[in-house]
Amino acid sequence: MTRPLIAVAALGGTISMTPGGRIEDGVVPRLTAADLLGELGADLPMDVRAATLAGISSASMDYATLARCLVWGAEQVADGATGLVVVQGTDTLEETAYFFELAWPHDDVPVVVTGAMRNPSLPSADGPANLLASLTVAADPRSRGSLVVFNDDVHAARWVRKSHSSHLEAFSSAPAGPLGLVAEGSVHYFHPPLPRPPALPLADADFSGLVPLLEAGIADSGELLSLVLAGGARGVVVAASGVGHVSTGTADVIAAAKVPVVIASRTGAGPTFRGTYGFHGSESSLIRMGATMAGWLCPRKSRVLLQLLLATGASRSRIEAEFRLRGDLDR
Repeated sequence: MTRPLIAVAALGGTISMTPGGRIEDGVVPRLTAADLLGELGADLPMDVRAATLAGISSASMDYATLARCLVWGAEQVADGATGLVVVQGTDTLEETAYFFELAWPHDDVPVVVTGAMRNPSLPSADGPANLLASLTVAADPRSRGSLVVFNDDVHAARWVRKSHSSHLEAFSSAPAGPLGLVAEGSVHYFHPPLPRPPALPLADADFSGLVPLLEAGIADSGELLSLVLAGGARGVVVAASGVGHVSTGTADVIAAAKVPVVIASRTGAGPTFRGTYGFHGSESSLIRMGATMAGWLCPRKSRVLLQLLLATGASRSRIEAEFRLRGDLDR
């Protein structure tokens, strides 16, 4: 029986961090992909090809690094890899996973993103277990699309979010729940992920320019959004309250905006609405102003989608269509 070949790209993060010269200086990324895999031993049930593509904290993750990882992963698939594991820090891990959900062109080759909450110098560091579980998921022929594997849970990139700052069980997928879990060296899927829309081609993508994410709140006059737009933002995502509501002042600014404005819910679970409320600043009034509703996509995922669309020169109508396609459940 042919052993699966899994490619592992290490980008840095807590999983790769060890103390510096002085313990009080804290931990920094030092371990390579070979170091991380070496902790798992030689008796893996799959073949592994690994590379260290970056050594950064995930707070410094950027699209140049992700694009380089995307190209490297595609090269590994062309050379026989049947799965890709991306190892990075957890702070922006959900955004990296959604980047691959949008851009990875190989439907039959899973991308599994993982990391660690405890660095290797701490008792019961979780990095080795997360990496081994991720290799197991990547090698399973039923795995599809972009997945996050953490604490033995398997999450779909479309739903997963970091919901705790430091707990080992830091990732959740409200309201959909995990796709499955890893137990006794095998993947147990509860239900399959939804079919994935076509990948967004990123050839000649231009990620320059600002695409800010602003959160609505009490006594919001819209002044900050106005300043962001005046500063030359290419587009803006507003994490609106409830089902997609903003203040009257913010609504006035959105009405005059010349760039795409996407409205997502700041609640962490549940969609934006389209036609229930009618006051100035409600979801229906924002739609009439030309704003795009994110549907079930959270603000952070909405920003990734908007950035990729703007980077590839998408029109306003294309942006609206893509958010309907990827933000709705009934696709």
